Amino acid sequence: MTDHLLAIDQGTTSTRAIVFGVDGRERGRAQEELTQHYPGPGWVEHDPEEIWRATLSVTTRALAAAGIAPSAVAGIGITNQRETTILWERATGRPVAPAIVWQDRRTAERCTRLVADGAEPMVQARTGLLLDPYFSATKIGWLLDREPGLRTRAEAGEIAFGTVDSFLLWRLTGGRVHATDATNAARTLLYDIHRQDWDEDLLRLFAVPRALLPEVRDCAGPFGTSAPALFGGGIAIRGIAGDQQAATVGQACVRPGMMKSTYGTGCFMLLNTGDRPVASRNRLLTTIAYRMDGRPTYALEGSIFVAGATVQWLRDGLRLIASAGETAGLATAAAPERSVYLVPAFTGLGAPYWDADARGAILGLTRDTGIADIVRAALEAVCFQTRDLLEAMAADGAAPPTNLRVDGGMTANDWTMQFLADALAVPVERPVVTETTALGAAALAGIGAGVLPGLAALESFWGLDRRWEPAMAGPERERRYAGWKDAVGRVRTK
Repeated sequence: MTDHLLAIDQGTTSTRAIVFGVDGRERGRAQEELTQHYPGPGWVEHDPEEIWRATLSVTTRALAAAGIAPSAVAGIGITNQRETTILWERATGRPVAPAIVWQDRRTAERCTRLVADGAEPMVQARTGLLLDPYFSATKIGWLLDREPGLRTRAEAGEIAFGTVDSFLLWRLTGGRVHATDATNAARTLLYDIHRQDWDEDLLRLFAVPRALLPEVRDCAGPFGTSAPALFGGGIAIRGIAGDQQAATVGQACVRPGMMKSTYGTGCFMLLNTGDRPVASRNRLLTTIAYRMDGRPTYALEGSIFVAGATVQWLRDGLRLIASAGETAGLATAAAPERSVYLVPAFTGLGAPYWDADARGAILGLTRDTGIADIVRAALEAVCFQTRDLLEAMAADGAAPPTNLRVDGGMTANDWTMQFLADALAVPVERPVVTETTALGAAALAGIGAGVLPGLAALESFWGLDRRWEPAMAGPERERRYAGWKDAVGRVRTK
């Protein structure tokens, strides 16, 4: 029986595959870390071939862990790090350059010039996005102009562009399908989220040939079949969504007003706004939460570039800790009255500031500051940044949330979740299945394959593991947040 669903979750720091039953329960998984490359200040790259090799490896191992054959899988769902940009040859499938990661800031000057030229209002009106190097369009232009002859080849249709989902889909289908879904298309700065099509004015603005672009499809539906030789039998590919949108589905935030926040490499908060796109006045993003049967559901999104990556920096960069598991104990041991603040603007600041030139800082250091204080400040920074997003959403007219559903690796840290509830003055809910990104991708594949009846079925998947209630006194909460705002102000350049 085809009663299993396979999620390929290709993230910024790792690639994983998880097999779920159609009841939403995990059956098997595998994961591999992804090498980060930093060839210049503010530059971040991945090796597309490493991504592909890891995808094959974890998929094969997850199927083995679940003890099933490919014939038992109703569909594959792909979810991916968004905005990361890959160009490859159509004839060979060979990437023509390293992947430029969403965190990469090399095109900041180009974005600044476009803003100065007055292009941002038109861009924001059509895409819901701001002019920032975070998104794909200026990355594509940088790649096309870097190598002699590449732009000419792109215009001739010899080169393909894709975010990671498109690249994996191309490879999985043996080059038969060049497509993406609406959520990933909506993150390129090239897609009109109202007309649901690539926009010719935007293509001209960013000098991107239309011949590069994939076909845009719904999040659930046919995306081809994997080549039989890859896994010992072909598997239908039936769902695609960017990682934050997949997490929104996995958290069952399928009704307007529902909100989730994911804590992985970065932090991403999405508020479901239904069939009405809400234009932000506070530099949040209007985006597509998912598209089913040709009808988009929209979301208001706040994007923070660095969350869990700060803990990784403490471990690998400063070597203050040996593992992320140490951070809760250290944070508990730190003295909160020392008021140390860490602003993790390693690659600039995301929402609601959008300051590409800001850089990180640790403030409030005294002679008795120790490792525990710095670790606590790193965890607190994630929570304060989340409050920044919540404040911006409230200023855009969003009703105060009754709770916040959370997921991602950092939610395993109970200390951080309690401080998050305290910082927001909002209850925080962690689900039983914290791999909601993969679960959302699997659910979309299930809907696309016809083994799940629709989005309403997802609410039965969601179960509460733990809820944290705010416990901090109001004056203390506001004092600490004011200190955070002062710290951010000291690193901002605009």
